[in-house]
Amino acid sequence: MSAAQRLEEARGLLAEHPVVDGHNDLPWALRNQVRYDLDRRDIGADQSAYLHTDIPRLRAGGVGAQFWSVYVRSDFAGDEAVSATLEQIDAVGQLIDRYPGTLVRALTADDMEAAREGGRIASLMGAEGGHSINNSLATLRALHRLGVRYMTLTHNDTIDWADSATDEPRHGGLTDFGREVVREMNRVGMLVDLSHVAATTMRDAIAVSSAPVIFSHSSARAVCDHPRNVPDDVLELLPVNGGVAMATFVPKFILPAAVEWTAAADENLRAHGFHHLDTSPEAMELHRAFEAGRPRPVATAATVADHLDHMREVAGVDHIGIGGDYDGTAFTPSGLDDVAGYPNLIAELLARGWSRADLAKLTWSNAVRALRDAEAEARALSASRGPSNAHL
Repeated sequence: MSAAQRLEEARGLLAEHPVVDGHNDLPWALRNQVRYDLDRRDIGADQSAYLHTDIPRLRAGGVGAQFWSVYVRSDFAGDEAVSATLEQIDAVGQLIDRYPGTLVRALTADDMEAAREGGRIASLMGAEGGHSINNSLATLRALHRLGVRYMTLTHNDTIDWADSATDEPRHGGLTDFGREVVREMNRVGMLVDLSHVAATTMRDAIAVSSAPVIFSHSSARAVCDHPRNVPDDVLELLPVNGGVAMATFVPKFILPAAVEWTAAADENLRAHGFHHLDTSPEAMELHRAFEAGRPRPVATAATVADHLDHMREVAGVDHIGIGGDYDGTAFTPSGLDDVAGYPNLIAELLARGWSRADLAKLTWSNAVRALRDAEAEARALSASRGPSNAHL
């Protein structure tokens, strides 16, 4: 089969089994660039000059469900973090209301299936970082009622009850309150997301959780030794837990040669007064100037496929998925430049001998099943206990 034929087969497969993407930072990009002025960033039309994401490219990429990240930076604290998270949730609601022919709110696995049958993109939300609840289980429950269906326990910074992968550990994983957060997430039906957390936190959370966990955008640490990735011993726990590890496309997490380069590029941003995660046009202009003098190592679809091959081998094909992290990263792999690129990844996996049945699990079925199982566990737990009022 030629490369063109594989790409055509990939598109056909995605028409039937579209991508559930675990993490897209479009809401933060809209906040950062235009303060949610959707007239200035009308994603119903081509926004490739500013964003990785718009509706024409979501359609071209075969996306059938998207977890929109309602992320706020981890230097936001207390009520500021909560308020900003609510603004992010509101932005997702504005997008759904503005494009009802394409986007539809999804709260359950059944909603995801109904969206697919109706030819629309199921829109779910995930909060990225436990700082968004300000140490309050009542706030956690409120976010769930507003439609948030996963929470990443930390972002880049260690918080009062959980250690982050990219900060100094303070707790050896989860504290007792952190374990209670996991139990309460199980009770309400919010998926526990372990991207960004320390390996000790991963292991603690899986030991506590009675529902499937996810990694909304993390790849394999054995392939690229970055603390944001998942160690093999944790991947091996997923078959018993029922969880899903969703491979990310961020070059500094998947390509060893990109780790040092990105650290230097981020430092260049900070030296010019920008936050290192800024992807505004002004920040990207600085990145391009930096790249002109120091060529950037470039990942490809094959780089991501190497991670997925390994994750399938260790965790099994029932426990892997995709979480691109579009609009949350300054750089993307060649061939996976934006949300239109998913067919290129599927074509690469076809070339490696992945079956259609395995690819359907990767793109759609595994993520839907994890949410469905979390819903079932929530029903069982809610019948036996009420809300937790634990506090710090």
